[in-house]
Amino acid sequence: MPLPRTDIAEALRSSEAEAPDGGRVWLPLNALRAFEAVGQRLSFTGAASALHISQSALSRHVGRLEEYLGCRLLERRAQGMSLTAAGAALLPVVADSFDRIEETLKSLRREPGHGGRVLKVHMPPTFLHIAGLSLLAEFRRAFPGVPIDVSSSNGVGLPAGRGVDLAVVFDRPHLGDAIRDPLWMVSQTPACSPELAARAEGLDLVAFLRANELLHVKLEGEPFGTLWGTYMRHRGLDLAVSRGLAFETEALAVQCAVAGGGVTLVDVDMFAAELAGGRLVTPFADATSPSGFGYYLAVHPDDMADPAVALFRSWVIQRYAQVPSPAA
Repeated sequence: MPLPRTDIAEALRSSEAEAPDGGRVWLPLNALRAFEAVGQRLSFTGAASALHISQSALSRHVGRLEEYLGCRLLERRAQGMSLTAAGAALLPVVADSFDRIEETLKSLRREPGHGGRVLKVHMPPTFLHIAGLSLLAEFRRAFPGVPIDVSSSNGVGLPAGRGVDLAVVFDRPHLGDAIRDPLWMVSQTPACSPELAARAEGLDLVAFLRANELLHVKLEGEPFGTLWGTYMRHRGLDLAVSRGLAFETEALAVQCAVAGGGVTLVDVDMFAAELAGGRLVTPFADATSPSGFGYYLAVHPDDMADPAVALFRSWVIQRYAQVPSPAA
């Protein structure tokens, strides 16, 4: 039975004392759930609607959590609401914890005829299209008893709030909570159609890029032209990157380049087949540069004991150790 609202603050304060049997202290789950809902939406109105409670009750939950912690979690101003440093630190931990509880409960709740837990795997769209579909098909042939739920979104790093077991991520190298196994580091070079490349005769790289449309790949949370900007800096080129066409995925940018729509930066490993077949050409030798990004297989340490997660992770690592080319 939930605690009466008048007893929540007292229970929060008393929870600081360690449980007498050495177990866990009481956790203010309702207050934490209220804070998560407000923090994700930065709106008491939206959070109250989502939780089907009144705004006043929601405000009391958050206020008593702040009282318990001794710090503000939300800044309430006339122009809107924002997270404090403490709120920004607490929110992802709370959201991830609730996601994991929810996913575990779902995995334990068996429906009639359900043979086992579903492994949730996330992949970026281009990786999924070029390499992931064949990868998943191979895994399913080897282990047909493991059902897989595949999701996809275009962005940098781990997908937020998706409750996945494993994720192939496109990201810069960095340390974090997740265990990341590198699949390959991305090297890129300017590429275009054979017809467009023919116009490069007599031009240097700078003149060629200046004379043609730049094709970009949009990355969530990154400014326009991030990949071209990194390439220009690495090559020491003084060219503006705030022009051209931007696409949701690298696969679409490559399709546009093959059709003669401009010059794209192509992942030489991902699109090795297009380059080998001549549908996409690189008009300048020795123009390949590291992008600063790579593909990683990411998993949370808490999930490593899950047999299905461990099986998929070890299988993918072994496959990429044997076959360096991602599209092979």
